[in-house]
Amino acid sequence: MKKFALLFLSLILSFPVLGKNITNSEQARKLFDHTYNMVFGSQGSTLHYYVNIIGIMKVEGTIWYKGKKSRFAESRYLSWNDGTKDYWVDLKKKTVTLYDPDSPKKDKYASKFKFNADDFTYSWENSNEGYVINLKARKSMKGIKHVKAIIDKKTRAPKSLKIKLLWFWTTVEISHFKSGNISDEVFKFPAAKYKDYSFFDERVKK
Repeated sequence: MKKFALLFLSLILSFPVLGKNITNSEQARKLFDHTYNMVFGSQGSTLHYYVNIIGIMKVEGTIWYKGKKSRFAESRYLSWNDGTKDYWVDLKKKTVTLYDPDSPKKDKYASKFKFNADDFTYSWENSNEGYVINLKARKSMKGIKHVKAIIDKKTRAPKSLKIKLLWFWTTVEISHFKSGNISDEVFKFPAAKYKDYSFFDERVKK
C-alpha cells in the first residue's frame, strides 16, 4: 500500500499544451506523461501522503523518488531502496528485511496496483478543487479501474487522488510536494542505526 498511489502524483508546471488543435484526451495524456516524469525522473521528488481505504485502513507517511531509487517513512515501517537493494525496517518487531528492488514479497498490495499508462483512457476537466485528470481503465483490464488526480490550479502541485479498485475507492491526500534537488544520500540505508535489529535476507539467490 506504500507506493501505489505515487504512480499518479503531481502535475505540469504550465499549460502550453492545452491549445485548440488537440483533443481533450490528448491534452490529458500530455499532462500525465509530463507529471509522471516529475515524480519518477532523474531530478527526484518527495511528498507527504495520507491514505484512507474506505475508512478501514488509514496510513500516512513521506516518500522520496529518484529514478529507480525510493524511500518511504511511516509510523511503523521504513524503507530505503538504492536501486540494487531494498531494506525494509519494522520498528515494532525490530527487524530489517533485505529484498531485491522489484520483489513482490515486500508488499502484498503492490501487485493489485501495477500500472501501465497505455491501459487507460484520459480526460481532464476544471473543478472548484483544481484541475482534474481522469484515467479510466480500458475494457478487460484488471486492477485499477479509475483514477481522479486533482492538482492546484496556481502551483500545479498535487492535492489528492481517488483510486478505484474493483468496487471501492481509495483516497490519497497529498502535501509538501517537491520536485528536484533530491540527494542520493537520501536513499542510503543507515545500517549502524539498526545494528541491534534482527536481519533477514529475502533476495533471490543467483
